[in-house]
Amino acid sequence: MKKRYLLVLIILFQFTASRLISQNETGVVLNSSSKILESDKRLSIGGYGQVDYNQPFGNESLNNGKLDVHRMVLLFGYRFTNKLQFVTEIEVEHVKEVFVEQAFINYSFNNYLNFRAGLMLVPMGIINEYHEPTTFNGVERPLIDKYISPTTWREIGLGFTGSVPEVSMRYQIYLMNGFAGYKDGEFLLSGKYGLRKGRQKGAESFIHSPSVSSKIEYYGVLGLNIGFSTYFGKTQSTLYNGIEKGNTNEIAMADSTVVGVSMLGFDARYRRKGFEFRGQIYFTSISNSDEYNAFTGSNLASKMYGYYAEVSYNIFHNIDKFNSGLVPFVRYSNYDTHYSVATGISRNDAFNNTVITSGLGWKIHQGVVLKSDIQFMKSKADSKFSKTFNAGVAVWF
Repeated sequence: MKKRYLLVLIILFQFTASRLISQNETGVVLNSSSKILESDKRLSIGGYGQVDYNQPFGNESLNNGKLDVHRMVLLFGYRFTNKLQFVTEIEVEHVKEVFVEQAFINYSFNNYLNFRAGLMLVPMGIINEYHEPTTFNGVERPLIDKYISPTTWREIGLGFTGSVPEVSMRYQIYLMNGFAGYKDGEFLLSGKYGLRKGRQKGAESFIHSPSVSSKIEYYGVLGLNIGFSTYFGKTQSTLYNGIEKGNTNEIAMADSTVVGVSMLGFDARYRRKGFEFRGQIYFTSISNSDEYNAFTGSNLASKMYGYYAEVSYNIFHNIDKFNSGLVPFVRYSNYDTHYSVATGISRNDAFNNTVITSGLGWKIHQGVVLKSDIQFMKSKADSKFSKTFNAGVAVWF
C-alpha cells in the first residue's frame, strides 16, 4: 500500500511538472505562514525537506547515530479565480509514512476577510505555521513544539482570516475538530506525550463537539512580530457511538473519556540588522483529567507549561560580497507535561525537561541551509545533561 502511495505521488509530480512546462507557468512564490499562493498563475508547485544526523555522545553507554530523511513535502496549489484558491501539502516522513498535511480552499473577499475550509494548521505559536526547516535555527524543531503544542498540528475545520493594516494586525479564527482522547479501547493522552498522540490529522477523524482556535498578530513596529494564540475545546471519544439518548450510565461512562483543553500561547520575534530574537510561552489547562485517568489508567496532567528564548546573529550581515548567511544561535527552553496533576497520580519529574541548544547554520541560499548544533537535555529527575550532536541539510523551494 505504501509503495502505491509513493507511485501516486510520482505520477502527480510528473503531471504537474509537465503542465507547468506546457503552459510556461514558472516563478511561483509561496507564503510560508499560510501556503497561500502569491503567483498570478493557476497551477503552482513547491516543496521543502530535511535530511538529519543525530548522534548521542558523552553518556555512559555507547549509542549508534541516526541518519534519516526526516521529511520531504510537496506543495501543490491551484487558483480557480483571483479570489478562490486550493492549497495542499503532501508529506513523506522517514521515507515510508505518507500524510496530507494541509488541504483547504481559500476564498478572499478582500484583504480584511478570507474564508477557509478543509484540513488546516492550528494557528498556535510560531513553528506550527512556520515549520519549513529553513525558517528556524537548529536541526530539529524546538521540543516544546512537540510535547506542549504538538507540531505539526492540523485538523479539519472552517473559519476566517485576514489583516487590518490600519492597526497593523492579522487575525485567524477557526472552528475545528478536536483531539482524539479515546478510540476503540485505546487511550491516546498521557503524561509523557501530553496531547500529541491525540492529533487526528484529518485521517478518518471522528467528532462529537468542535473546538475553537484563534490567533492575533501585531506587526506595527519595524522588525517586530507579536502573536497571541488560543485554543478551547473538548477531546473526542468513540464511546459515544451507538449510545441511546436516555442511557445516562453509558453517557456518563463516555463523558469520563473526554477532557477539556484550554491552551494559550504567546510568541514574539524581533529582527534588526543581523540580530534576531525569538520566544514562545505555552500554557495548557486540562479539565476532567482525574476521571480520564481513573477510567483509562493513564497519567495525564491537569496543566502543562513550556517556554523558550532564542538569540541569533548573522555574521555575514554587513559583508556585501557574501550573498549567504552564517548564523550562530543559542536557545534555552523548558517544558513540563506534568506541571500540575489532579488527584490520584503524582507529579513525575522526568516530564519536566530543560533543553539548551547551541549551533550554527550556513544559509548558502535563501532556500538551502546546512545546520549543526549540540543539544543538552536534562529532566528534573536526572543529575546530568544528556548530549546529542545534530547535523542536517534543509531545503525549501
